[in-house]
Amino acid sequence: MNKQTESKSIPKVQYDLRAAKQVERRMFVDAFQRLAQIGFPIRDYQYTGFGGIYFVDFILFHKLLGISKMLTVEHDKDFEDRVRFNCPFKCIGISMDTATDVIPTLSRDLRHILWLDYDYPIMRGILTDVYLAASQLTCGSILIITVDVEPPIKGKEDPYTNKEYFEEEAGEYSGLRNINDFTKDNLPKTSGEILQNALNDGLAGRQDADFYPLFHFLYADGHKMLTIGGVIASNIEKKMIRSIDTNCAYYLRTNLSSNPYQIEVPILTQKERHILDAAMPSCSEDWQPDEFKLSPKDIDVYREIYRFLPAYAELLL
Repeated sequence: MNKQTESKSIPKVQYDLRAAKQVERRMFVDAFQRLAQIGFPIRDYQYTGFGGIYFVDFILFHKLLGISKMLTVEHDKDFEDRVRFNCPFKCIGISMDTATDVIPTLSRDLRHILWLDYDYPIMRGILTDVYLAASQLTCGSILIITVDVEPPIKGKEDPYTNKEYFEEEAGEYSGLRNINDFTKDNLPKTSGEILQNALNDGLAGRQDADFYPLFHFLYADGHKMLTIGGVIASNIEKKMIRSIDTNCAYYLRTNLSSNPYQIEVPILTQKERHILDAAMPSCSEDWQPDEFKLSPKDIDVYREIYRFLPAYAELLL
């Protein structure tokens, strides 16, 4: 089978200009701040992720959350010079290795935020990483997994090809499924369930922890992406999380069987955004700007994400 293999996203994706991805990152920051308010010592966590050459999430988490223990993982040694050159802070360690090799080395004396942010569909290696993380991260740690949920074989989008791919890559984690589970529209749901199966398998040998969901995102900056995430939680953490302030946190999902929060970013000019921002957040449901018209859906979507949406502008030097 002609699989889509691990992509070298460093030269392909301008990570700092993906609007939906940026909204997702800032929603993470908002959620982590809410966790800090109820007693999770987020500043003392270690953040481990795939910084690439942009380090966008590292910059946000360091500046907005105060996290100073950080580790970026990059498996492609062809980019080592660029990774080291672009590393923005001395507090970021660099591991030129695979996540599969790094996860078992993460300190058992620390709580972690681990974001396994893949830009390709589920593969056997991803499920290994999820299993390892679930089985080894300390209680109170936060695990986030992102995968591509487009049809995995380029040029072939039929459900039979998709089914063959997932049965080969996911094995027993795929479970017993009918062909409808592998249609293009159902791949996000199927991928999420496969990831959950790997998570549950990793937790099966632990009596001290369960997975307490917080994130279930679906979005597209080109390809459709799925994110699930939450806390590796003992009974103590579960009790704490139940007291989290959910006001205006529309994005939180504490049950992964519920529909994902779909991050949508309306196409707006900066001038239009200024008008909308001036009316946020208390404008009525049927409000429309006087200067121009937008669909009610675009206004509703913007009301939910405007706090998390960065503004882009060209700087002429």
